[in-house]
Amino acid sequence: MKHRLPTPVAALLIASLAACSQPAPPADNAPALAGEPLATRAVMIGTEGASLPACSSISRVRAGGTDVYWAPGETRAIKAKIAGGAKVSVCEATDDDAWFGIVFSAPGTDEDMCGVGKAVQNAREYQGPCRWGWIKGGSVQLGG
Repeated sequence: MKHRLPTPVAALLIASLAACSQPAPPADNAPALAGEPLATRAVMIGTEGASLPACSSISRVRAGGTDVYWAPGETRAIKAKIAGGAKVSVCEATDDDAWFGIVFSAPGTDEDMCGVGKAVQNAREYQGPCRWGWIKGGSVQLGG
């Protein structure tokens, strides 16, 4: 005797198995506020040319801290939180300066290890070893 699952049950089972194949977010992420991000865009370094540092500005996060997001304009999920006064490297900005792409070190680690203070030959996505993400414009004191 052959057993068959009713069609709605089979569809539910397939959908739940597909959800299991999603990669887990990195361990250093803050909990998602409203689900997974819809968009992710890596921060670009070296956009100012090969004769300048990979990221143009060392800045300090304004009092109260800031949330770090996966992409400019993407606010469904917070990637990390940075405390007020923390140093970040601003590497790029959206055309309207509403969002800054930043690189930042983990608390208690040396920001010099991020490698964005030296020039890179060509503009490219930042791939570590430090953290990266997008913050809303106005959440840092530029050149701080």
